[in-house]
Amino acid sequence: MTSAPVELPRKAGELRAAGFVPRSIKAELRDNLLTELRAGRNPWPGIVGFSRTVIPQLERALIAGHDVVLLGERGQGKTRLLRTLIGLLDEWTPVIEGAELPEHPLDPITPASKRRATELGDDLPVAWLHRSLRYAEKLATPDTSVGDLIGDVDPVKVAEGRSLGDPETIHFGLVPRAHRGIVAINELPDLAERIQVALLNVMEERDIQVRGYTLRLPLDVLLVATANPEDYTNRGRIITPLKDRFGAEVRTHYPLDIDAEVDVVRQESHLTAEVGEPLLEVLARFVRHLRESTAIDQRSGVSARFAVAAAETVAAAALRRSAITGEEPAVARPVDLEAVPAVLRGKLEFEPGEEGRETELLEYLLRRSVADTARERFAGLDLTPLADAVAEGHMVTTGERIPGRDVLSALPELPVLHDVAARAGVSPDDSPGRIAAAVELALEALYLSKRLAKDADDDTTVYGA
Repeated sequence: MTSAPVELPRKAGELRAAGFVPRSIKAELRDNLLTELRAGRNPWPGIVGFSRTVIPQLERALIAGHDVVLLGERGQGKTRLLRTLIGLLDEWTPVIEGAELPEHPLDPITPASKRRATELGDDLPVAWLHRSLRYAEKLATPDTSVGDLIGDVDPVKVAEGRSLGDPETIHFGLVPRAHRGIVAINELPDLAERIQVALLNVMEERDIQVRGYTLRLPLDVLLVATANPEDYTNRGRIITPLKDRFGAEVRTHYPLDIDAEVDVVRQESHLTAEVGEPLLEVLARFVRHLRESTAIDQRSGVSARFAVAAAETVAAAALRRSAITGEEPAVARPVDLEAVPAVLRGKLEFEPGEEGRETELLEYLLRRSVADTARERFAGLDLTPLADAVAEGHMVTTGERIPGRDVLSALPELPVLHDVAARAGVSPDDSPGRIAAAVELALEALYLSKRLAKDADDDTTVYGA
């Protein structure tokens, strides 16, 4: 973040003369969102798969000026979506320099700032706050207190001689400090009921109550929250009056198609080696099979983070092989998928009765995903010459310690291998690792269709007749 431009006004009088008019946070978001939409720009960078479902609902809620709660299972991008709201704020906004809260110089709300504004008039000093500092986020935890969110009496200020009922004895919490900004509360139902009650006045009357007395502060905040749908019911852990105060409830979802799932994995993962499109597609299908499985607790959900972690694990396996064999560049191959079930099993919640079958289930669904991807990639391509070559004695050995060039050297020159590479998005003169990844996918497809045999141990996999 850079410093505020020097040409911006530095006194309240200059601010007024320049035509700056106080504007509510909801009006600011509405105006900036409409500006983006009219210009044909995307106000939601980095958000994948929501363009026809979640985004239109959220945009309508913001235009209506509603506080919003996003309902969805874990790993659906709720927090990421809320954080993109920052981009709809003005880049710089004026505040009273030295004030405890980010108050507008032409519209102070605390007794201390009102007094300074009266005394200094047009000479009231102005500072500029960047939009990144106008978004406050809190994860609801059992130890969250009213003081954390709203505020509490500051004993130091009382000791200085102020009376206990003086509003200036208050130490403000997160919500008042986000005045003229956005407050995001993750997992809202996890707040204790007494903490939820403390938010009621903030959302409706826009004032706060601390230690039995009311401080009339016309707070200007947009309150947004996330929640699991199961908890966000009258039978769950949310109190009805708070639920009623949210103007919009928007349901999120996991990506609706394979392409969107792949886009999410590609965007969110930090890959230490190259993972080709076919393998990302396998992982996307794997996650979708998990979300459809009756053996998985779907109330807990299968997070998009599972697919991201799977891609990073596959990349790590490829980089490890590269370090061992010296092959460059490091390219993931289907054999690296074997690392996924064992490493990521703990990220899933299984239904009761599935104890002991977890790895077996994951391996089965992973094989299905490979088969579905290969069927899609190689549709209409006759792999018989490859199957015949292996059956005639050109057995192919692969594994975590075998470089791609060894995989390819086991096979004779076959025109079908060029077609296989092309279907996987690889050119014939590409690196051995990339071509071997495509060939391995074809070999695995032949094995899964029972046209080849496969013998696997801890270190190697052999495809034969």
